[in-house]
Amino acid sequence: MDLVRIPGSRIFEIAKLAFATPDVDFLCFGESDQPSPQVAHAAAVAALDAGQTKYIDVRGLPALRAALADYLTALHARPVTESRVQISASGMAAVSVALAAIVRAGERVVMHSPAWPNVGNAALLRQAEVVELDLTALPDGRFSMDFDRLDTLLEGARAFILNSPNNPTGWTATREELETILALCRKHGVWLISDEVYSRLVYDGSTAAPSVLDAAEPDDRVMVANSFSKTWVMTGWRLGWLVVPEGARDAVTEIVEATHSCVAPFVQHAGLAAIADTATVEGFRAHCARGRELASAALAGLNGVRYAAPVGAFYAFVGVDGLTDSLELARRLVVRHGVGVAPGIAFGDAGEGYLRLCFAQSAERMERAMGRLRDGLRAELTG
Repeated sequence: MDLVRIPGSRIFEIAKLAFATPDVDFLCFGESDQPSPQVAHAAAVAALDAGQTKYIDVRGLPALRAALADYLTALHARPVTESRVQISASGMAAVSVALAAIVRAGERVVMHSPAWPNVGNAALLRQAEVVELDLTALPDGRFSMDFDRLDTLLEGARAFILNSPNNPTGWTATREELETILALCRKHGVWLISDEVYSRLVYDGSTAAPSVLDAAEPDDRVMVANSFSKTWVMTGWRLGWLVVPEGARDAVTEIVEATHSCVAPFVQHAGLAAIADTATVEGFRAHCARGRELASAALAGLNGVRYAAPVGAFYAFVGVDGLTDSLELARRLVVRHGVGVAPGIAFGDAGEGYLRLCFAQSAERMERAMGRLRDGLRAELTG
């Protein structure tokens, strides 16, 4: 059939195998085993009972937009006004709306890699030319960005997509690095789309990761995407938002109208309740920190494995010496060892040689899964 095609997900390929295999500890997806906040659940039920099931303002509930503006203003160095906030059906929808607003067919979009594949595929659906800037893999398992290379790639580009804290590597830009990125985008007249869905999941004692919102002016060519999925453990609710330049929201709202009309009002009421639930945010970060500790302990001392505990997000990105087919290794780990992890190749060519696992799981699940992974890696790397 004459359909537009984009690359298939290697993550889902492993997931299908894991779902069909008995007794597999599943660490493939970017999702926790913890429940969503009870206050969000109760607010959604109350909104449904009150008949909140009709079309509403495409921009989002006024109370939710105002609450997000206050939340972001308190979290970051510069204020964010309500007039810059657009509600979207997930963080991915926010990125897609930003791309639709900015990018035309044939224009170049630069993104760093390894990267969550959906973002690059969304740019390909815009018929953009996608150019990847490989993060530099350091010997100790950490990553860094080559800003001289970024400067070169941004010449003539339309947009740069930033994801910090990063999925899958956990790389997290410092405030100074974000200022450098912003300066380079300004220099080349390039739009900056910043995906900050993991902003609250950092492990250095900070309340949040450094954000482009700490440095950008209201009229900068910057759009910042975020969501309720990670911070408030609400992956299936599909609720996100986009911060746009001052004066740009009307144009962005028209794109939301043309793509998904509005976000269900009862879901937005759930989000409004979640924003006030600071205990869930802190508790979930502590939950992820414990999973991070368990992942690090299990991976420590494994011959042929390179790993550094990430600064942000909730993934362990595990380098395996000499690995040239991460998809096949991920398959064997499912079938032979009962643990499902994502192959690094799913995140682009720069991810080959790695495996990604989500450590936002209960201690019981992590201890069992990491024991299986440790034993599996030992067997596969020495066999």
